Amino acid sequence: MADIDALKRSFEIGQHGLREVSRETSKADGFIVEHVVFETHAGEAVRGLVTRPPDAVRAPAILYLHAHGGRYGIGADELLDGRPALQSPLGPALAAMGFVTLAIDMPCFGERATISESTLSKALLWQGKSLAGQMLGEQAAALDWLAAREDVDARRIGAFGISMGATFGYWLAAVDPRIACVAHLCCYADFGALIESGAHDLHGIYLTIPGLLRQASNGEIAGLVSPRPQLICIGDQDPLTPPAAVDIALVQTRAAYAAAGASDRLSLHREPETGHCESPAMRGAVLAFFADQFAAG
Repeated sequence: MADIDALKRSFEIGQHGLREVSRETSKADGFIVEHVVFETHAGEAVRGLVTRPPDAVRAPAILYLHAHGGRYGIGADELLDGRPALQSPLGPALAAMGFVTLAIDMPCFGERATISESTLSKALLWQGKSLAGQMLGEQAAALDWLAAREDVDARRIGAFGISMGATFGYWLAAVDPRIACVAHLCCYADFGALIESGAHDLHGIYLTIPGLLRQASNGEIAGLVSPRPQLICIGDQDPLTPPAAVDIALVQTRAAYAAAGASDRLSLHREPETGHCESPAMRGAVLAFFADQFAAG
């Protein structure tokens, strides 16, 4: 069984605090947008975007983890502007459903795209750290901030991501029980199988955490989310997640849910003709999943 404490160390949880520096609020079409600036321990500014209903009180919340896609300029803007892989921006839709949603720029993305992924990854690996670890550590700090908001019910926080954000969504949920449920798209597969097929090289260097596969497989990490609800959305035409690698991970994740007596809390939406993108049916599945999880709040 995976050692959660060891995974927390690999994911650098607790090592990348964020301090709020400023916050400005504006009105959009039926919802509120907050523009937040955080600061890291090293003094780097980190942009955060929040979408919320105008009258949020003890509302459910979503930690939104943005994607990669080689589009380094997007970052947290994905929440409001979307990206080609998405049907449309999710921020307005989640606000209409009553959610307070937070997205932050991860290192090398959005307003932090002043250093390349390769440059920062190599520097961190030389230091015995990883870019994935910094990203996850900062997301954990973002979760701290989100859970502490007076208008958020800290018992009802979910996580969502597509592609890079998907992996980080269930990795963070695996080691942080404050995430009550997680829905993710287009980045779930067994890494060992990806290496055997060469498909691992389609993923960015940011994802490389030295020794991670000695601690747990990806399917086992996703299984640590159990018994909390998890929605996995996959397209079989996605070259980053070949079906054979997905199948191996699914056996392991399903076994963890079965062992916890929670098989009914693991949902799979799989489309044979979809690639590395969100389909209309996936969007429907995600919104229904979050509505169902937090309907009784």
